[in-house]
Amino acid sequence: MSNKTSEHLWCCRSELSTDRSRNHGLPTATSDEQLKVEESIHVDYQYFLNRKGFDEKELRLEREDHAAYLRNGLKKLSRGFECLDSSRPWLVYWCLHALQLLGETQDDDTQLSIINFLARCQCPDGGFAGGPGQLAHLAPTYAAINALLSIGTQQAYDVINRQKLANFLATMVTSEGSFRMHEGGEVDIRGTYCAVAVARLTRIAMHPLFTRTPTWIVQCQTYEGGFSGGPGMEAHGGYTFCGMAALALLQSQHLADTNRLLRWVSSRQMRYSGGFQGRTNKLVDGCYSFWQGALFPLLHHIIADDLGAGDSSSVPAQEEDDHCWLFNCEALQNYLLVCCQSHDGGLVDKPGKSPDFYHTCYTLSGLSVAQHYCYNNVKKLCVVGDPSNELELTHPLHNIVMTAVLAANQHFSQLPSIQPSVCTFAQDATPSDTSTTTSDGHSTA
Repeated sequence: MSNKTSEHLWCCRSELSTDRSRNHGLPTATSDEQLKVEESIHVDYQYFLNRKGFDEKELRLEREDHAAYLRNGLKKLSRGFECLDSSRPWLVYWCLHALQLLGETQDDDTQLSIINFLARCQCPDGGFAGGPGQLAHLAPTYAAINALLSIGTQQAYDVINRQKLANFLATMVTSEGSFRMHEGGEVDIRGTYCAVAVARLTRIAMHPLFTRTPTWIVQCQTYEGGFSGGPGMEAHGGYTFCGMAALALLQSQHLADTNRLLRWVSSRQMRYSGGFQGRTNKLVDGCYSFWQGALFPLLHHIIADDLGAGDSSSVPAQEEDDHCWLFNCEALQNYLLVCCQSHDGGLVDKPGKSPDFYHTCYTLSGLSVAQHYCYNNVKKLCVVGDPSNELELTHPLHNIVMTAVLAANQHFSQLPSIQPSVCTFAQDATPSDTSTTTSDGHSTA
């Protein structure tokens, strides 16, 4: 998709102004904030709208600026980051993954420094902490393992003590199948996703550790169709990704109400900006380009399989233009490229905000999802702007680059499946009626 003139861009549509929000004479604090954000987006879009006939290649991802910003994050942070001392593996993962999306590789010294630091974050009883000497926690465990697998060397793989990791997960699971974030900590769907994701990547047996988990996750799906942090709470984009990704990794995605979910998540793409909001009546935010956008590849596979698309003999051949996710990928890319790039490097959630490593990581991840259509043997690129804007393909379930996931799968598939050495958490657990258990302890539907 190149060499288009301005009228082909979402941000330059002549009818763009008709998509702006209206308060219908009943202003609220929420509607006022929405109008303010849309006005800031309007300023950015108007710049391109007034430049009739410009080459679409002028819409460019400032790769070098973003890469420099991320490289600095891996080397040395200012004292202002002291408040994130318990999130240091996350900072490593955000920077490392974002750099890989940009096609950047790290030299041997940088890789070794990262590996050594993450090894120091691994706790004696399993799992990783937010920093050396801190408490084992599922969130930095997920971030540390994603970072190590992103590096993908034998030395990085060897850091992970799989048996102790399995034992740590066993101490975090509850009788209902959910997971605590840390010893004595809160229970929500984020911890459950983190546990499932690291277990799947490192080949820790699914049964009996996760036998009750799918049933608990589907209790988090709300009347709206999205998922909440726990049963009875509000649907949220990040929680919804965690719930559906965990179900998919447990091969239990069929338990969710996908029709309600598709209606909810498709309604989260904002008509004027093209970006996603996280919840009903909330503001657009660049990070939800991944949290919401990555749900569409999952839903696409579920719906296509339900329709028999997995069997090419039963489905008519599609035209090439039909191969796309079920959201407006071009509109999302317009928002991210026009409104979410900081002039000093890094990406932001919306115009007027400062860049940070979190939004840089997830905004680029969402951009990757929007650019790459992959289903069965069909692959299609949809790159808005300059062709150099194309990013590496991220895995929609794990959010590390696809090549790293494939390499990790190959490495751990040669190792025996690991069971927790203490299984008192599930003495009376049996596999659910919707799944079976393979000889290596992995659950399959």
